[in-house]
Amino acid sequence: MTAVLSAPNHTLGSAVPPFTQHAISVSLPTWADNVGYEEGEKRVADAMVSGYPRFFIHLSIQKLARICEQKFGVNDEKCLLCPSKKVADHCRSFILDRASLAGTPTHVRLVQYHICPEDTLLPSSHLGIELHIVLFPSEASPLAKQFWQHTGLGISSRLADYCLSLLPADPPTSPALSSPTSPRTPFKGLNKHYNVRRTPRSPPLGSAITTNSNPQDVLSRDQGTYLEERYGRNLPVTAGPYAKRALRRRISDVIVRDSLEDCPQGPCAGAQDVELRPSRRGVKDVTEDDVYLFPTGMSAIWSAHQLILGARQPAKSVCFGFPYTDTLKVLEKWGPGCHFLGHGLDSDIATLEAIIVQELSANPSALPIASLFMEFPSNPLLRSANISLLRALADKYDFLLVVDETIGNFVNVDVLQHADIVVSSLSKIFSGDANAMGGSMVLNPHGRHYATLKAYMSATYEDTYFDEDAVFMERNSRDFTRRIRIIDENTLAVCDLLRSRSVSGGTSLPSPSIKEVFYPKYITPENYYACKLPEGGYGGLFSLTFTSNAASQAFFDNMPFQKGPSLGTNFTLACPYTILAHYAELEWAAEYGVEEGLVRISVGMEEREGLLEGFRVALRAAEAAR
Repeated sequence: MTAVLSAPNHTLGSAVPPFTQHAISVSLPTWADNVGYEEGEKRVADAMVSGYPRFFIHLSIQKLARICEQKFGVNDEKCLLCPSKKVADHCRSFILDRASLAGTPTHVRLVQYHICPEDTLLPSSHLGIELHIVLFPSEASPLAKQFWQHTGLGISSRLADYCLSLLPADPPTSPALSSPTSPRTPFKGLNKHYNVRRTPRSPPLGSAITTNSNPQDVLSRDQGTYLEERYGRNLPVTAGPYAKRALRRRISDVIVRDSLEDCPQGPCAGAQDVELRPSRRGVKDVTEDDVYLFPTGMSAIWSAHQLILGARQPAKSVCFGFPYTDTLKVLEKWGPGCHFLGHGLDSDIATLEAIIVQELSANPSALPIASLFMEFPSNPLLRSANISLLRALADKYDFLLVVDETIGNFVNVDVLQHADIVVSSLSKIFSGDANAMGGSMVLNPHGRHYATLKAYMSATYEDTYFDEDAVFMERNSRDFTRRIRIIDENTLAVCDLLRSRSVSGGTSLPSPSIKEVFYPKYITPENYYACKLPEGGYGGLFSLTFTSNAASQAFFDNMPFQKGPSLGTNFTLACPYTILAHYAELEWAAEYGVEEGLVRISVGMEEREGLLEGFRVALRAAEAAR
């Protein structure tokens, strides 16, 4: 049964979805609210009780961080919480390196904090946990926040809640950072300093964001768990290994009959005796062992880049097409650097080859480029690159092709046969419920460098995906194919309506408000069709540009849908993308066609006629403002 369009909760700063403890979006219902968010307006900052997890530190994580700062910090140190020593080491290296490059050297300390329950009456599932704390001077907070945002490797809100559940009920905390959790159990703390590096403090680089909570928008841990398990057919966290196996099988598409049911130990799709078949991902030899899970989509992208840096000769990467903002940051800030070809058109492929030839001319014995990263299609312009030409170029010059299939998704397109590595954000349509984060990376077993990549991953891969997050992700994704089919059809109907009233669609309206509808059916369609599966659609994402800023703002403000960051939700979700992603670089983004007034819309599963009427309402407002 599909969702019915209803009046959404448009309260500024509230969780999206509403009343969801681990929501991954936040309500920013007007254009002015989004600008206010970017400019740090107090009215917006004070209203925020949720946000996209890599940009907004969840209240539970803030509370746990404050406890750790009070327990281990000195001289007003701040901290970032990591799930493993390896992640903490990467964080420390990033802060030190970036501070040094900025001419403001700093120091970073690492603390290993083992939290374990002392009460023997606790269920056996309440195991101790190891938390890795990165401590730094407060003026280095912006650099720590960059690491958190770009890599997606920090702890999840569910992991923070679990840690808080093991701590005493009344540790000293700041009231502004209080977050609802269940009563704490006694704990034993064992901390271990890895090392201390002391250098002169740097001048202030900025300050961390703080928030206030709204009691109506947060639930206690017990309430949240009850609601999610009662209405979400969820499993206990001890089913984590089964959930992860089910996810890897689902992503590799090797399950003969995927099940919506649970077996005694966990999801049936993760059982040892489940019937498997050769993969239908376009590369039949791919198996669940070629799929690696990560806590977020960005951590999958970051890890793919780290894999290439570790397994191949050092060389620059290429970012082909205008990507989601943090992908480019990862390629620029880690390793030798990046060539950015932001339009991602066929003409850029000739430019790419010219760059490679120039690199080879300068140093014939070196690898000209190590890899090329691309999205298929791209976010937010929904542009599909000529993947066959890029594959041919990769074979000719021996670089790796990394494709992010988040927007297209493997129900609609087959990109694995062309790529060496495929990455995806599972937090989007694969989950749909917008209450869990996750990412995946798939190695193509037919790739030229598969053996090298596989050996490196076998030696270095670390599973930091918290079991409880995996359990929820597995639950959410059981019916993802069915949901994608509905969303594909809804989006096609919406885009056909909007394009019929756009300049690009040849409308007869005397003063149209919509200039262009960015959607794979209309944008570089020949490249999209080259990978589109016979039963595949065009995905659930599209973007609009308008003939005036007034029309853009009126359209956005009058849409009767949820509005906030993220995409791939089971409900329609919109945002003024360029304002949120590139507010400090609007002119630069516009050079690549990402206009200031661009509105990005992720279509959901609402009843179609109600959905279309909602867009008609927004259209009328935009045309009146025009």
